[in-house]
Parts: sequence; C-alpha cells; structure tokens
Amino acid sequence: MTRLFNDPAAFADEALEGFTAAHRRWVRPVTGGVVRATATPAGQVAVVIGGGSGHYPAFSGLVGRGLAHGAAVGNVFASPSARQIHSVATAAHGGGGVLLMYGNYAGDVLHFGQAAERLAADGIETRAFAVADDISSAGPDESAKRRGIAGDLPVFKAAAAAAEQGLPLEEVLRVAERAGARTRSFGIAFSGCTLPGADHPLFTVPEARMAVGLGIHGEPGIGEEALPTADEAALLLVETLLKELPDDVADPAGRRAAVILNGLGSVKYEELFVVYRKVAALLGDAGVEIVDPEVGELVTSFDMAGISLTLTWLDDRLEELWRAPADTPAYRKGALGDPEPDQDGAAATAAGQDTAAAQDTAVSDAAVSGTTAVPVASDASRRAAGTVLAALDAVARVVDAHAGELGRIDAVAGDGDHGIGMRRGSSAAHRAAHDAHRLGAGAGTVLTRAADDWADKAGGTSGALWGTILRSLGTALGDRDAPDAARVAEGVTGASAAVRRLGGAEVGDKTMVDVLVPFADALAAATAEGLPLAEAWDRAATTATAAAAGTADLLPRRGRARPHAEKSLGTPDAGAHSLALITRAVHGALLDHH
Repeated sequence: MTRLFNDPAAFADEALEGFTAAHRRWVRPVTGGVVRATATPAGQVAVVIGGGSGHYPAFSGLVGRGLAHGAAVGNVFASPSARQIHSVATAAHGGGGVLLMYGNYAGDVLHFGQAAERLAADGIETRAFAVADDISSAGPDESAKRRGIAGDLPVFKAAAAAAEQGLPLEEVLRVAERAGARTRSFGIAFSGCTLPGADHPLFTVPEARMAVGLGIHGEPGIGEEALPTADEAALLLVETLLKELPDDVADPAGRRAAVILNGLGSVKYEELFVVYRKVAALLGDAGVEIVDPEVGELVTSFDMAGISLTLTWLDDRLEELWRAPADTPAYRKGALGDPEPDQDGAAATAAGQDTAAAQDTAVSDAAVSGTTAVPVASDASRRAAGTVLAALDAVARVVDAHAGELGRIDAVAGDGDHGIGMRRGSSAAHRAAHDAHRLGAGAGTVLTRAADDWADKAGGTSGALWGTILRSLGTALGDRDAPDAARVAEGVTGASAAVRRLGGAEVGDKTMVDVLVPFADALAAATAEGLPLAEAWDRAATTATAAAAGTADLLPRRGRARPHAEKSLGTPDAGAHSLALITRAVHGALLDHH
C-alpha cells in the first residue's frame, strides 16, 4: 500500500514537485508537467509524452536528451487534461513541430486529441500516436483497441531518437508507427495496488494464484492461474508473446528483439533477475537475438506485485534507435557529452515558451484569484447563474457523498478511480462557478468556466466528457436571456451529441451514454409538452435512474472495462450511475430555486 502521503488529492502534485526538485539537472517544471532543463534545439521535433501519475518512471522520469522533450503528468491513474498537454507541448516546442505520445486509453486519446487540435490552431504542426502493445486487452484483429503498458518505452525511445537525429515530423511519426507495430507486451500479477488514502487494493488475487493479462491501472487480469515458479512464469510470458508475431516476422529464429522485463511496483530486482535468466534462455532456444535488454521498474502501478514482458522486434533502423544514447532521470543508455549551455536566444525562447504555457491557464488561475473580468451579462442571465451555481453545488455534494461507492463500482472491471476523478472535477467546477458568479457572470459563462476547470482538474475520460457536457450547456444558455426549459433541453441534447461524437460510444456500449441519451430525449419530450423545467427534469431524471440500473445487464464494448466484460455483468457502469445521481441532485436544486 501507499504509506507516505499528505492529502491524497494532492499526492500527484506533491510527487511531481519533489521529482523536479530532485532532478533539476534534467528537467524543469512547467504548468502541467515537466520539460527538459535545456531548451529544445531549434527546428527539432519535440516528442511530448504523458499519462497519469502512479507509473514512475513513466512518464516524467523519461524526459531528457535522447528521450522525451516533455511530459504532461495527470492525476493518479488519470490522463492529463488537454490544457496540461497544450501547456507542456508549447513549452517544449522548438520550431520543428510536436509529436504527442501516450498509452492507448480513452481519456488519453480524448485529451491528447483535443490538445493536438489546440496546438494546430496555434500554428504548431502536431501529430499524435497512441501505443497499443498489451496483447491481453484485445485480439490481433482488434489491435487498435489494445492498451499501452511497458511497450511505451521502446516506442517513445525510437521516436525520440529519430527526433534527435533531426528528422522531420512526418518521419518521426513513421518511426513511432513502425516501432508500435512491432511491439508486444504481456503481464501477470500476484496482488493489486492500493491508491493513496485507500484502505484496500483495487483488486485481490486468491492465495497461491496469479492474475494473468493485467493492465497498469489496477485493472484485474483477464484470468487466473496457479501461482508459478519463476521459471514457469518466464515460460508463460515468453510462450504467450511468441504465439503472436508481427505480420512481417514469420519465425522468431534469427530475429533480433529489444527485451524488457518490467517490475510493476513491489517485485524486487533480484526476483526479476531470477525470472530473466529463464526468459533469456527461452528466447535463445527460439533463436531470438536479444539486443540491449532492460530489467527493472520502467512502467509501474504503485505497489502492484507483478511483472510484464515486452518484445520489440527490431530491424536495422529500429535497432539503431534502440541502442542510441539517452540521459534522463530514470533511464540512461550509452554516453552523451555535457549539454551545450543555452545561448541568449535559446534562453529567451524558453522564457517565451514558459510565458505561453502560463497564458494557457491564465483564465482559470485568474478566475480563482478573482481578478478576471467576465463578459457582460443581462440581469436575467445573472439570476439564472445563481441557479446554475446551486446546481453545481448539488453536483459536488452528491459526488462527494458517493465517491467511495463509485470507486467500488468502477473497480469491478476497471481501475477504481471514477469516484476520485469525479470528486476532483465537480469540486473544481463548483469553485470556478462560484468565482465567476461572484464577478457577475451570466449563466453561460458560469457553466463554461466550470467546464474548463472540471476537465482540467479531473483529467481522464470523465473529465473530458463532463467538460464537454457543461460547455455544451453553457453555449446553449448564453449570457443574454433567461434560459427557459426548451433552451435547457436544447443544451442537454447538444451535450448528448457532443459526448457521443467525442467519445465514440453509443447506447448499449455500457457507458454514461446509456444514461445521457435517454435523459436528453426524455427532457426534450417533456419540455415539448410544455412542462416547466423542474417538472420536466424530474421526469427525465427518473428515466436516467432506470437507464443507469439497466447498464448492469450490459457487457462493456468500450473503455478499460471491455477486456473484463464478464466481470462487470450484474454491476452498473460507474459513469452511468454517477450521471443518474447527478441528474436527481440537480432536480433538487431546481426545486429550491423555482
């Protein structure tokens, strides 16, 4: 378990603060994460990686020459927000464009995608690539749905080494694609991990058993087997990976591979070496030439007792990039001379990048301090903003009351962080709304300010989707008129369409969409009948509650729960359940402010 922490909600921020204090030779802090201590060379592609906290040395520990130019760091097991990623990428950009790289998780895909759009709008050429190496999370015919685990490292490194050689952005992206297509990983675990402040692990493994095919976010494995010896564990890992070779590797004999035996948190180095001796022997027997193997903790999951094996099948070009030197806080290879000191121009560029990154969060930060002006709003819209604030207060209170329950539901087949993320997001949204309301904002501005802070502070899939919901509502309500029931229904309908467009889920996938769509439809129908808002919302909230309960009978087709579909049967979706709770809480606020 995690024993040393202060406020669990501040754990990720405090860990990053300590990390940067300890490693100033390699990194400097920027809003949202870290970048290299020295400016990106002019014209070089900046490789910006990122993901949630709890996986050190991924992601911040991999920033330095020969590897990443920057890392966006999210909360515990939650993707960084688009705002954080945009800030780090802006600070790392050296004029050659940006390649965003991350593990293939829904929240990361959403936030990195949004950040890429913002960077492109700023005139920064940007590409994005998701690593998808975990063969247990989807079959070969659905490889694009696989999650990224320890295979992140060789794919990140290949792209970063290509960037160091001065290749243009499109060629660096092609290197990442080549490395990703040739990387496979598989893992096992003997116990789950415990998040800071939690009193129990996200999953448990029965005595004398092991979980097979686990992820790095505390997800349970896809199956269980008897506890193996070290040699038996090595045999399982090697045989499983050799059964699935890249399309252009018909036979492992005579092939070269980068090999990573990764400890997930509490399996000690001596144990890893015992396993690796057999891994090396088995690969040698199969005719595989091992190139620069890595044995140690490279992508972890807090205190999970587990290991994973990664093979990246090399060609001449990928071997060159894998062997290339690197110098980061947590990963070093070969020899690099001392970095050249920043020239005045580079220092000025870095200062300008920091300024741009700071401007990225200026609206939110200034709003918190009460110094940001708000758009002009009508008296009617400002009165409606009071109702919006009361509704967001009700949302924060109901989420806080049910955070533990939401986490337990999420842990059945996911990573158990839904309650934590919803609490962070809803409380941040309420604070932002309070500050905007105090400054005289209208209903639309109060909602859009709340949307930005929910997305930024929560991160993860739910952060992106709830930011989208609140922003859609804010756009519909605006700051000029008193919003009537029809306009509110229009905003909810728009939010439903935006969430489906952004997340790609539809009704039946066992996500929040299974509640959002029927809720929006019911609200639109009730307002079309001429019902007042409170009454129409009551009817729609009842529909939402029934729809959330109905997700217990569904099998997930998207998200982290998909590989554990059978385990989730009989349990409602956490995102659907939280949305239903929120719709009922908002109804109470509407009654009080009727």
